[in-house]
Amino acid sequence: MNQNGLSGLNVGLSGLSLAQTGTQSASQQQSIQLGVVASGSKDANERYLNALNDSFMQMPTGADSERQRTYTPRNPYPTPSCYPTTPSPIFENPAVFEKLGTDALFFIFYYAQGTYQQYLAARELKKQSWRYHKKYMTWFQRHEEPKVTTDDYEQGTYVYFDYETGWCQRIKSDFRFEYSYLEDSL
Repeated sequence: MNQNGLSGLNVGLSGLSLAQTGTQSASQQQSIQLGVVASGSKDANERYLNALNDSFMQMPTGADSERQRTYTPRNPYPTPSCYPTTPSPIFENPAVFEKLGTDALFFIFYYAQGTYQQYLAARELKKQSWRYHKKYMTWFQRHEEPKVTTDDYEQGTYVYFDYETGWCQRIKSDFRFEYSYLEDSL
């Protein structure tokens, strides 16, 4: 590894890479490949390469775009012993979910991920003719009978639950629901 930590690193910059090749020194090769003027000061080139290396170290990862799975308070507040510290066992009963409204079921589905309660909420939504779309990660329900139906998809007007921007139900006309994205394991 050279002094900048860039040896062997392949970073595409206008079709160029930082990989070491040929008989040139590493810094000469990097300067040529990055388009840095060879006659420029060595300090400017060094600062440029250091900035490039620093920016690479701060590159976002796939986990940066994911939502946090469970809520953990930053500053937990001590509560009196009369407040519950665990969920009520009544929420283990599937009959309770039959009595909940659609908004409550959506809330449980999106905010109790990976729990038995999420499964029960999804099962109840499915009983109410909602279908989960794996690509868009949201629930759809037919607004009217589909205009086109094939073995691979159906197309028509659907109501979908917008959990990201409005927490409401919206209508999507002329939507093509491909069966390959249908979650049907419940």
